[in-house]
Amino acid sequence: MKAISAGEVLPSLTVTFRREDLVRYAGASGDFNPIHWSDRMAAALGLPGVIAHGMLTMASAVRVVTDWLDDPADLVEYGVRFTKPIVVPDDADGAEVTFSAKVDKVADGLAEFDITAIFGGEKVLGRSRAVVRVS
Repeated sequence: MKAISAGEVLPSLTVTFRREDLVRYAGASGDFNPIHWSDRMAAALGLPGVIAHGMLTMASAVRVVTDWLDDPADLVEYGVRFTKPIVVPDDADGAEVTFSAKVDKVADGLAEFDITAIFGGEKVLGRSRAVVRVS
């Protein structure tokens, strides 16, 4: 287990989502909702374009913490609120999201991290928090 103090900031992580990533995730998760691959269906539902799966975004966000841990099994709690979609264009550039994490508090062998996800200059997750075992 790692040691850390309140206020410390972990190294940020930038992830690029491309359409092919959404297709692979759909296959792995079984979530073939057309808003994750069809511009036409996304537009019909009032979305600005094809959007990344929420669970893919959530899993990518917590990597900023689990990549720091010696053992990812030290993650004991994790939750997020989805506040804005990540629109993934049908091009080679994709959608770049930067994740960062700051320790809010450390007590009783647990550290609570606030995780931030920035896409297009805006936060796309709210109340994103991970709790991990620390020494």
